[in-house]
Amino acid sequence: MSGNTVTGARGLSSWPDWLPVALALVASAVVIQLLTGLWLLTAAYAGAVLVFALALRTLAARNAVPARENLAPPDWSVTVSAIERDNMAAVITDGAGRVVCANTRYGEWFGFDSAPPDLALDDASNERLRKAAREAWRTGACRVESLVGTSGRWHADVRRAGRGQDYLVWELAPVEMVDLGARVTRQLGDKLGKALSRAGIQAAAVNADGEIMGANKDFLRRATGDSESELAGREFVEFLTADDYERIFYAREGTSGEDLRLLHFPIADPDLPVDDSAPSLFLILDGGIRASDSAALPEIEALLALLPLGLAMTDRDGRFLFANKAFRRAAGLEEQGEIPPFPSDLVVREDKGPFADAIRRHAAGSSSAGAMPVRLEASPDEPVTLSLAGVRGLGDAAVLLSLKDTTEETRLKRQVAQATKMQAVGQLAGGVAHDFNNVLTAIIGYCDLMLLRHAPGDSDYDDIQQIKANSNRAASLTRQLLAFSRQQTLRPQVLQLPDVVSEVSNLLKRLIGEKIQLRVDHDRALGAVRADPQQLEQVIINLAVNARDAMMSKSDSDGGVLTISTRRIGPRDVRAMKNEVLPPANYTALVVEDTGTGIPADALGKIFEPFYTTKEMGKGTGLGLSTVYGIVKQSGGYIFADSHPGEGARFAVYLPVHVPVAGSEPARKQAEAEPRAVFGGTGAILLVEDEDTVRAVAERALTRQGYKVTTAKDGEEGLQIVRDGGEFDMVISDVVMPTMDGPAMAREIRELKPDLPVLFMSGYAEEQLRREIDFTGMHFLPKPFSVAQIGKKVGAILGEHAAATKPAETGDGSM
Repeated sequence: MSGNTVTGARGLSSWPDWLPVALALVASAVVIQLLTGLWLLTAAYAGAVLVFALALRTLAARNAVPARENLAPPDWSVTVSAIERDNMAAVITDGAGRVVCANTRYGEWFGFDSAPPDLALDDASNERLRKAAREAWRTGACRVESLVGTSGRWHADVRRAGRGQDYLVWELAPVEMVDLGARVTRQLGDKLGKALSRAGIQAAAVNADGEIMGANKDFLRRATGDSESELAGREFVEFLTADDYERIFYAREGTSGEDLRLLHFPIADPDLPVDDSAPSLFLILDGGIRASDSAALPEIEALLALLPLGLAMTDRDGRFLFANKAFRRAAGLEEQGEIPPFPSDLVVREDKGPFADAIRRHAAGSSSAGAMPVRLEASPDEPVTLSLAGVRGLGDAAVLLSLKDTTEETRLKRQVAQATKMQAVGQLAGGVAHDFNNVLTAIIGYCDLMLLRHAPGDSDYDDIQQIKANSNRAASLTRQLLAFSRQQTLRPQVLQLPDVVSEVSNLLKRLIGEKIQLRVDHDRALGAVRADPQQLEQVIINLAVNARDAMMSKSDSDGGVLTISTRRIGPRDVRAMKNEVLPPANYTALVVEDTGTGIPADALGKIFEPFYTTKEMGKGTGLGLSTVYGIVKQSGGYIFADSHPGEGARFAVYLPVHVPVAGSEPARKQAEAEPRAVFGGTGAILLVEDEDTVRAVAERALTRQGYKVTTAKDGEEGLQIVRDGGEFDMVISDVVMPTMDGPAMAREIRELKPDLPVLFMSGYAEEQLRREIDFTGMHFLPKPFSVAQIGKKVGAILGEHAAATKPAETGDGSM
């Protein structure tokens, strides 16, 4: 009460407490001055009154009730003693609904883990209790009658209390209490019975006369065949039978059914004396235990130990009895060490509960088998499938666990996933490079056109040259992307790897510097390979530069050793490597090793991805190894990286040995002189390009050189121009266009004009294009190109075409 009084007094006014005294002093001084007119008398009176007021204030402060913030914190143990009653459940909750303290009866009837208004009551009673709580917070008190729960009925009084009125006191007085036996019987038909059925346990409550009081649905189903049967009042033993070996069975199933194990629990208050008239709870489990069965367990363990499958056994309580070496290895355990007590100790925290429940269910239920995915503590990122089977007749053994060692399978899955990801990234890189090449073609082309109007020394000339130089740098990046996506133009030839290494070794010595020692080692009798020598040189240079950076980045670096070697690899060597990705065949391997810092394990699977780099910010584009990967794969080879942090890295490139087939290798032509560039010419050209900027640049470049250019924005429009009678000396077309692409248009035009030369311009690979279109007179110009390059290419093609057709025309004329 005192706390409430203080709180109310402080809330009467927001004015300071000295204000009334000051007002009274001023008023009385004014009255005296008006009556006497003596200022000295007025001042003496005011001083006396002020001293008296200060004395009263000091005395009041000494006798005042302490403010709330100065009070000592509450001692809840005293509160518990105050609310302790035998005939009433009392509990105090705070504003957040948390239990602050509760008496003993509350814990016995509702449990200390329960907080009102969510108690063991039916749904309607809990809702009424919630409304009562809201009413008590609003008005200060509320009463609810006839709350129904599993153990009886109660009246509840709820009132607000505390210094700040921020607590609720709940008092629940029993009206009718149900005995323990009736409560258990009711719960068997409710959630408890369902939970037991889900675990494969049949349960029945039986009174002292042996009559069934209630049972769960699993017992009804096994005992009668109908889970909705009513068995109250019937003899419990009439549903059971036994054989000559004293094994117990359900009478309906007979001795051919599953033998049973009965667990008996008296339903009585443990604090009261033993009462022989108390009812009983029977839990019935499938699979009786026979002492003679345990003698066979050592033989079973010896048999399981010899099997290559990961097998283990547990008892009915879910404890490990045995685990063979294969199971220990698959679970990440030491083969000779101790195993944990429970199988659930092997899995991650989130899987412990479901796994333990599954083991108990198979241990208590009928003989059955199942499987569930779990994540082991040893490898939480790789889910594994663990098989469970309930077993009978093996003494303590109740569940057989099977776990497959998936280490090798997991490794292969990672390799396949990595290859799939690299393929997807390659396709994306190729598409990006194609679109980017169109942009660069326009930039470079317009730079060339502007340079034609500016002479060296002009103020803008150097700026235009810088734009073009940076555009060419960007073009080199797109070429690396095309190399990674395996869509670049390769000119393969049969060669020997040592020759390629010899050609590039002088350049490597300048690249790696004087501190790093270069060692070269070659096997004898190496098989020839078919690849582009320039691209192989690019592979060696990229690997060597990465090795140099790794060796020079070591804190105590005084250089290092870069080893480049070639090896002869046969099918037997491949099988000995146990590499599932590399098929057995004859290979010539290029191995590049360094003594640098090595590659972290978490980065080893990402190093071939474009734009991924382990170098510090500002160093490296992340395209070096991705370019290597693309060149090797496009050449039909394989590349693998192996590294341990601090021990350097090893890259091995496996190229298949070339086996020549008669007639497949055409005789190599003599190197012909490159056709002379034609910087002016005559002729009609059909230009088909869907990109407006590229089409405009190409049109202006060709028009300036004297050609008559007709443009079309897609394949359908270009084909229609030819069908309408358009006469052209040459067709220039993009490859990828909407509606009708370049190759489809070229096939249709070739049916109308068989000898018409076609020049394709694209960012895609020429080799890939030749697989789609294989006819004479097809030429290719990679994007991005300059004004001079397209003019030179067109002049050379028209010159060749004119030279090829002139003899035929002469011959026709002579006839």
